[in-house]
Amino acid sequence: MNKYEITFIVRPDIEEAQIKKVAEDMKKVLTDGKATIVEEKAMGQRELAYEINKFQTGYYYLYVVTSPIETIKEFDRVARINENLLRHLIVKVEEK
Repeated sequence: MNKYEITFIVRPDIEEAQIKKVAEDMKKVLTDGKATIVEEKAMGQRELAYEINKFQTGYYYLYVVTSPIETIKEFDRVARINENLLRHLIVKVEEK
């Protein structure tokens, strides 16, 4: 299994409970696919470098996981269709 860093930004105009639910739903996609969460970090609301869909801020989350590639592909698919996510980024971490 490979190690990945997954960062995603949740829209700021929804309720706080719903923001947490979006993050938990994304985490569930990973754990259901046999990924192991190594590190989980809610970085809070931050200003975006540029405007995305007329939003200037967003709630940032970071997950470091070890996972099979199929789970990462499923996460990417779900993140693309989730309207509450502004952006997501998946980076494979090379082991030394």
